[in-house]
Amino acid sequence: MSDAAQSSIELPPARHHARRDISASAVAAGLVAVLVSFGGTAVLMVQAGHTAGLDSARIGSWIGSLSLAFGFGGALYSLRTGLPIVMAWSTPGAALLVTALAGVPFNEAIGAFVLAAALTLACGLFGWIDPILRRIPGEIAAAMLAGVLLNFGMGIFGSINQQPALVLAMCASYLVCRRLAPRYAVLVVMLVAIAIAFALGLIRLDLLDWRFTEFVWTTPAFSTQAAVSLGIPLFVVAMASQNLPGLAILQAAGYRPPASRLVAATGLLGLLAAPFGAHSVTMGAISAAICTGPEAHPDPSKRYIAAATYGLGYVALSVVAGAVAVFFQALPPALLAALAGLALLGTIMGGMAAAMANPQRREAALITLLATASGFSFWGIGSAFWGLVAGLLAHAAFEYRRAGAQV
Repeated sequence: MSDAAQSSIELPPARHHARRDISASAVAAGLVAVLVSFGGTAVLMVQAGHTAGLDSARIGSWIGSLSLAFGFGGALYSLRTGLPIVMAWSTPGAALLVTALAGVPFNEAIGAFVLAAALTLACGLFGWIDPILRRIPGEIAAAMLAGVLLNFGMGIFGSINQQPALVLAMCASYLVCRRLAPRYAVLVVMLVAIAIAFALGLIRLDLLDWRFTEFVWTTPAFSTQAAVSLGIPLFVVAMASQNLPGLAILQAAGYRPPASRLVAATGLLGLLAAPFGAHSVTMGAISAAICTGPEAHPDPSKRYIAAATYGLGYVALSVVAGAVAVFFQALPPALLAALAGLALLGTIMGGMAAAMANPQRREAALITLLATASGFSFWGIGSAFWGLVAGLLAHAAFEYRRAGAQV
């Protein structure tokens, strides 16, 4: 990336420039990010809510409060700073709660959510995140990005077995648009996918119960058992599996986000939303990759529109969160998988190119990519974190070896 491009990323545009910077490709990228992230993970919170014995109102409040908190926070931050700031709920945290909520009184679970958010807020306020992020070489961050997204790219071809007509039509429309109108390829693919899915009867609107979200307050109760079994694991998983990878994805895309302040913001938003059922507000990872990739806009300084669209999309979804969660369960998984893969092709390519650009760091970057793409999980923490750890260890070892050879 040139120095001029880098400086344009770091300088926030004036607020009144947002209307001028709006583009169809950026709006489409934001909408695709909403479709992929909500459709792929909202079901986890529905399952976790059923495990806890919650009624539909409380499940809707859970999803709605999260959507409102990080949607509003991310959109506001993006529009104010000109950086594509994407926030999300903790997907690994939701997966953890599918089993961990069993037998835990919900008011004590809310207390654990408050604890996890408070710990995140403290990490941001004390400035512990920026020093960590500065020590991650750009090649390692890029390799982690490529590793996180690699399975999404391969998912395009895996989904052909599930819905061949749908996925092949999506691929054909992508190739044609990349040749004729590359900026609008993802938007066209999304429209084609929805149209064909409707034509094939794969989307059933009769399953949808349009009911407005009820934001239900639950007074937190604190217990040692819930803190140990839920609060601390949620904090660790959110920091390791989403916040650090999400910030590293921004760094790999060429941005220099105020890491500690952003983490503090997610902690504060999580703290405010927790009594309504929100388990964890974090930085986005996959959704951030969609909004910060070249498909969103050729000019990196205008990709904040994609992040703002994503945030405002979630604010809109928060009004009918429970009903939309049921609707997304009825979408063909092949549609979501192929759409995510096609939207991320440019970002995967860019991540791989940046990771392998420096011959001296190429081996450490390869280790990072392979470890991240492996899907390895340990202590409930996903492969994105362990890929970073493996790459940083390899980088330190190779740098030490080269220093020793020079002596």
